[in-house]
Amino acid sequence: MAQDLDQDYAGAGYNLRLGFGDRPALLVVDMVEAYFDKASPLYAGVEDTLESAKRVLAAARRAGVFIAFTNVRYMKGAADGGMFVEKVPTLRIFEEGSALGDWPEGLDPRDDELVISKQYPSAFFGTSLAATLTALGVDTLIIAGLTTSGCIRATCIDTVSSGFRPVIVREAVGDRDERPHEANLFDMNAKYGDVVDETEVIAYLQEIGAAS
Repeated sequence: MAQDLDQDYAGAGYNLRLGFGDRPALLVVDMVEAYFDKASPLYAGVEDTLESAKRVLAAARRAGVFIAFTNVRYMKGAADGGMFVEKVPTLRIFEEGSALGDWPEGLDPRDDELVISKQYPSAFFGTSLAATLTALGVDTLIIAGLTTSGCIRATCIDTVSSGFRPVIVREAVGDRDERPHEANLFDMNAKYGDVVDETEVIAYLQEIGAAS
């Protein structure tokens, strides 16, 4: 069945590879304690995803590429969350001051790395991310983080819509259930970007670092 599905999509012109560009950046999306604290309603059991993201982050730092992080943060009362919070009231756990919005150990942004606090799924919506990447001449956005079916997918679509090559690191993105995780990886790879194994992404970053 999987082979038939791949053949069907390939026959329709999907699943083509965009490939890596020459000037990448790394974006770590919403990797905060809410998904790793077992007492959190959003706990997702994605500890392996975190470890993969740490390895990709370390490789990106060694390569000297631009690095950005996003988190979700709302004002008290979450009025700035609009329909998103109305649809998913659990998001109120990201109101300002909540420890569930903190970075997990080993994934803290450095002073020279961009942190974007957002209120909606995409890292691009209502933020300066596209303008910043354009000003830096970035052509490839490596994406890690959470969750695959939510903010990763939304960010991937806005990445390609903004003119950048989306590279989704397979092991460095995760979701609370494998079914939406795998379905969204398949769909993103078919239509919007490249889903690439961690080892290949790290090798690419090593090449970028060696050439700089």
